Amino acid sequence: MTHNMRLSRPTWAARGFTLIEVMVVVVILSILAAVVVPRIMDNPDKARVVKAKQDIRVIKNQLDLYKLHNFRYPTTEQGLEALVQRPADAPHWQEGGYLDKLPKDPWGKPYQYLRPGQHGDIDIYSLGADGQPGGESVDADIGNWNLDE
Repeated sequence: MTHNMRLSRPTWAARGFTLIEVMVVVVILSILAAVVVPRIMDNPDKARVVKAKQDIRVIKNQLDLYKLHNFRYPTTEQGLEALVQRPADAPHWQEGGYLDKLPKDPWGKPYQYLRPGQHGDIDIYSLGADGQPGGESVDADIGNWNLDE
């Protein structure tokens, strides 16, 4: 008799969600999406600038490591490629390289490198959305000299 009583009782595990509960969750998710999506969609240019600045910081750190090993930065002619493939005049180049591959900026163009730079020992920069030197706002160059702006 106790065996039959166990089978006839519904358990919480077998119950499932009601239509009202599902609708409440859908409404909450819709409200969140209505608040979050416009903020994300309105700021793709800001996100690209943040990505470019982060890439430049990584490249700068690897160039500093290159300099620590080889006592100088790569030349402008060697460029950032010196972080991926060993230049002939880098006797203490790190086995395996400093980067797996050279990243492209968020606009799909290669990062630029100068040694000596116009803003310091080296300049690492992206030409921004317009792909041209100079410019204003989002079109402005993003370089290791203006990462905190």
